[in-house]
Amino acid sequence: MVVLGSKVYVSGDARDRTLDGLRSMVGNELGDLDVDYDVGLRHDDFPTVTVQGPDETVARNLLREEFGEMVTDHEDGETYVGTLDSWDDDGFVLDVGFGQTVRIPADQIGLGQGTPSQIRTRFGLVQHLPLRFVAGDPPRLADEERDRLYEWTRGNGRINANSVTRSEARATVNRAGHAQDIVTVERLGLLEQSIICNPDTDPPGLLADIGTYMPSELLAIVP
Repeated sequence: MVVLGSKVYVSGDARDRTLDGLRSMVGNELGDLDVDYDVGLRHDDFPTVTVQGPDETVARNLLREEFGEMVTDHEDGETYVGTLDSWDDDGFVLDVGFGQTVRIPADQIGLGQGTPSQIRTRFGLVQHLPLRFVAGDPPRLADEERDRLYEWTRGNGRINANSVTRSEARATVNRAGHAQDIVTVERLGLLEQSIICNPDTDPPGLLADIGTYMPSELLAIVP
């Protein structure tokens, strides 16, 4: 069983739609392999995929690569995934599943000047966003994660959102009449998306227009 590194923290119909979407994504990943699989949801809102069959080892590796995996033990120097749970002047707190959290101290975030709250806003780190970290004393944000986030500030503008699926984010942009103002919607997690703007689109302006249609936390990233 693989415990995926992305949370399903919505309820009701939204939870059902998210799990249906996850089943489709897992099916797309594993469709060519000789395995049976079942998607479940733990009490801590982290989904699981149980796989059985001749290709189960390959299947588990594919799932880990695509979604990340929550594990109970963290070995110093190794990279793992957590989801952004909270933040304060002392740093970021990541939910790593199994009732555990990991605190990334402010001086181990490595994303430039500012308080953790200011850094979170500048880089569009919506709550529950999956983030990679390196275990240790103290733990730190992974180099590849820092590189990814810095890249967000150098390319097209973005709007990051939580509590919404990729298809729902696309539909919202269309409903607001801005389909021509974006390049695509990039999936960051099961319910965390990045709306990538066209080069001539103003991210804060687009955020203001779609915000009334999308009951999510929205953060604009301006290159």
